[in-house]
Amino acid sequence: MMNIIVGFLTGVVASMGLGGGFVLMIWLTMFSDVGQKEAQGINLLFFLPIALVSLVLHIKGGLIDKSLLKKYLLGGVLGAVIGALAMQVVASELLRKLFAAFLIVFGIRELLTSDKKDEPQNEKGTTKPDIGT
Repeated sequence: MMNIIVGFLTGVVASMGLGGGFVLMIWLTMFSDVGQKEAQGINLLFFLPIALVSLVLHIKGGLIDKSLLKKYLLGGVLGAVIGALAMQVVASELLRKLFAAFLIVFGIRELLTSDKKDEPQNEKGTTKPDIGT
């Protein structure tokens, strides 16, 4: 039953574009006794149908900036190929440590920075209230 709940929560977080794969990775490696490389493979396979459903819904909702997609797609595909090849030769223990370091650094960054893009903006593009001056 817990695996179903974790899968559901991971799907929700992943479909919002918030990196739900890390939830699944942590669950599999820490609580389900799955090795790091196996967890990565499961995570990738899990991601495919979630990404497809999310992509269709995001396109229908007008949330996809196709010009940005074009800019990142080539780099993403190259990175995926290099990452998959590198995983074949990197030890599981090192992958676990790299993943942990990534989570720590990213978490600290998120705690220490504020994102001005999420604040409501007026028609002039500033976050300060427009008082008609």
